[in-house]
Amino acid sequence: MATAVKKTISLPPELAKEAEEMAAEEGKTLSGVIQEALRIAKREKLRKEFKEIQGYWSKKAKEKGILTEKDLHRYLKG
Repeated sequence: MATAVKKTISLPPELAKEAEEMAAEEGKTLSGVIQEALRIAKREKLRKEFKEIQGYWSKKAKEKGILTEKDLHRYLKG
């Protein structure tokens, strides 16, 4: 059985109202809306980090003339 940790958070009035309206519209609790928002934020952060890493290695590959899978295979063979 999952357990929950209770926390108290502060939100600006407008954001709190928005979150409560979302909860009502989606048939969720306020806690559920906040949990989903945090999951989405985490996923987006991971996606951004992945893109940055992918860009870094893509740049390194291009510097070595690796533009295709064939180039990569040739490079790895040595």
